[in-house]
Amino acid sequence: MKLNRLNLEHLTDRVAKPVYLAQATRHGIAHIGVGGFHRAHQAYYTDQLLNAGRDLDWSICGIGLRDEDRKVRDDLADQDYLYTLFELDDGDDSQSRIIGSISDMLLAQDDLGAVIDKLASPDIRIVSLTITEGGYCIDDSNGEFMATLPQIQHDLAHPDTPTSVFGVLSAALARRRATGTPAFTVMSCDNLPHNGGVARKALLAYTALLDMELHDWIAAHVSFPNAMVDRITPMTSDAHRQQLHDQLGIDDAWPVVCEPFIQWVLEDDFCNGRPAWETVGVQFTHDVTPYEAMKIKLLNGSHLALTYLGFLKGYRFVHETMNDPLFVAYMRGYMDEDVTPQLAAVPGIDLALYKDTLVERFSNQAIADQLERVCSDGSSKFPKFTVPTIEQLITQGAELKRAALVVAAWALYLKGVDELGQTYAIPDPRAAFCQALVADEALMVPRLLGVEEIFGSVIGQSTAFAAAVEWGVKSLRDVGVSGTLERLVRL
Repeated sequence: MKLNRLNLEHLTDRVAKPVYLAQATRHGIAHIGVGGFHRAHQAYYTDQLLNAGRDLDWSICGIGLRDEDRKVRDDLADQDYLYTLFELDDGDDSQSRIIGSISDMLLAQDDLGAVIDKLASPDIRIVSLTITEGGYCIDDSNGEFMATLPQIQHDLAHPDTPTSVFGVLSAALARRRATGTPAFTVMSCDNLPHNGGVARKALLAYTALLDMELHDWIAAHVSFPNAMVDRITPMTSDAHRQQLHDQLGIDDAWPVVCEPFIQWVLEDDFCNGRPAWETVGVQFTHDVTPYEAMKIKLLNGSHLALTYLGFLKGYRFVHETMNDPLFVAYMRGYMDEDVTPQLAAVPGIDLALYKDTLVERFSNQAIADQLERVCSDGSSKFPKFTVPTIEQLITQGAELKRAALVVAAWALYLKGVDELGQTYAIPDPRAAFCQALVADEALMVPRLLGVEEIFGSVIGQSTAFAAAVEWGVKSLRDVGVSGTLERLVRL
């Protein structure tokens, strides 16, 4: 049965349904970048809140600034913005629900004025973001805003017709300032360290070039809370859509598949009010730093440690790597020996239990999390998820081979051919640049490590780390992934 409001009451009782749709809800949040993670995470928490009959003035209006957002909007609009959150688990704990917390979506390509009007509306008190790690236009080598990017230069020259996230936010905030409307909170939900601080730096850097009076007003009035967000959300496949149809009888053009686990730790720093998310499981704190360090270094770092090696081996799903005892032993060694000694105590978290949970989550075969998804945008992920760990290992004079193998595997992955001879595309906006770095076998390692915007200066200047990466590349060439892991597990 097609998913829409008319058919909602006729769907199976095995799927939970929103009870608030008949009531008057009002947009309080505008979200830029409506994708699977937003719909499995922030929209899920907001749905839980609305379903409790409270905060009905905090529903979500999606905002699309890219051409790719049109399909999301069209698919959602065709089913009254309802979608299925399809939780998959190897056990019996899975639950599925229809989410209705997103009730509209505007596309800048269709009507930029309507987008800015919405963001400038007094009703909108939070603008949230999932624009990917690379979407903040920050150079990872020096932490500076990349003002020379074409879209930024366009927006500075044409501030009334912006195309970038920061151009659009600035236009809306300028309107609010001019009309005396209170500022909104900018809430990043992207998976990068100090995401709120990064959003603040980018927006203030942009407005410093555009209008210093607006810059100063934003600095004084806009909040940018940091957050740690966590839920594994694979790309939705046709097989997932068919599984949803077969199990629950629901025809959903774009359901979201996710694991049962979910976590959101959020700094309580909002300039214009917020929903009572703490009543539905969100943990508010004054400092998210230890939580985000734990998650980014252990979960995301371990994901990268597995993904390129797994892809080279010929695996295509995360759970396949976890079915291989060598990969599990390597991941545990990386977490226990390389990462954990670098972490501060995390309030309320048992790190040993957290690591056990990661092994279980990565082993979830039901969600079929694609290695391709985890492999994507490696040039943006390395600086955030892996480089800080490596830098500390170098500084401490610690064992480097486990961490160096992550880089060696990426270098060979960029060649585009796995151990089985299968070719594949590299899902990275800088794929051509990265592949050029590894084209010359003799210079592959120094050229790769010499890219400061990816690896920084500490790694590039470490002869010990370069030697460890060279060892990893040679070992992968000589004895393959399994043989190399056998050598490392014995360390």
